[in-house]
Amino acid sequence: MSSNADCFIVLPANTKSGSLIFGRNGEDAAAVGVASEICYYDVSDVLEGKTDGGATLEPVSDALRVILQKPKPFLWGGDFGANERGVAISLSWTDGEQEAKDSDSLLSTDIVRVTLAEAKDAETAVERIGALVAKYSNDNAKMNIIVCDPTAAWILSSAGKVWAAEKLQASWLRVPSGGLTVTTTIDKSSDGLDTSASFAAAHDAEAQAPEADWCGLKPAGDGTYTQQDMFETLRLASGAGSRAANVSVLTASSISCHWFTGTPNAAESVFKPFVFAPKPRISPLTQVQADTEQTLLHSLHANRKPAALEHLRSLERSCVDELNNYFSIQDFASEELDELLKDCVEAEVKFYR
Repeated sequence: MSSNADCFIVLPANTKSGSLIFGRNGEDAAAVGVASEICYYDVSDVLEGKTDGGATLEPVSDALRVILQKPKPFLWGGDFGANERGVAISLSWTDGEQEAKDSDSLLSTDIVRVTLAEAKDAETAVERIGALVAKYSNDNAKMNIIVCDPTAAWILSSAGKVWAAEKLQASWLRVPSGGLTVTTTIDKSSDGLDTSASFAAAHDAEAQAPEADWCGLKPAGDGTYTQQDMFETLRLASGAGSRAANVSVLTASSISCHWFTGTPNAAESVFKPFVFAPKPRISPLTQVQADTEQTLLHSLHANRKPAALEHLRSLERSCVDELNNYFSIQDFASEELDELLKDCVEAEVKFYR
């Protein structure tokens, strides 16, 4: 199973809220029927358990809370997630990892979880990913990782144990889901890497440059782009091969919010919000139970009635408006938001039963 995704990044100068907005459509036609789990980890358990690559992790004294999306049930790591410090990390393309399992290595999904548990900003996250790649990556593995915080976005490409990262300067960017992305603009890299040559061309015959086109309303450079615009961008970009979608609205001055569909094809799904409140609780409906390989949310969504979507979109718009109003008058998440994602998921499934 791949962790490919079609990703969209809009830097703060282009957004109405002054936040960095990141959007992701998972892309894997062969796995549309496979449930994507959404799991929350407190500091006490975020690094517990065995990594999928088999490597043993070193203890961390100041771990962070993490919300994590897993591309299939029972994985340790994830393909997208965020932490309580406003760092969001996404895989956009992986290849060659099937040989890495059960060795002393880390899969790309492991690297996402480990980094989120430790990194307090995007630049630190890039450096941590680079160190993990150099030490634990499988020789055949290739991947692109997008790292964002409220002020900056980075794209990191790796091949085996070498890597290169570019800090995004363009005001917005669409990152395709195939091939290595970083070329000759290299702001951080493995020690000794020849930064005058294209990293992607040197390590990947199928490398693709980021696309110039956009879906839906393109960021106009006038500070008007919103998270609702990103929802619609992902819906227009999605199709029959699209899996779960995510949007992170990252802000330094207020509350960062992370939106999950938890179901395939953004055009046929609704986004539900999560914030790092004091004691978050997420619904068990987004997690696979021991006796099944599907989340109940995924199963009910697959058998939904067509009329349900119109009502749910209305609820989604109301939720966006209410949260934006809350964030405009309060700069921290209080306990009243502890069950925000749980309440929204459980409201959604009422329309499916």
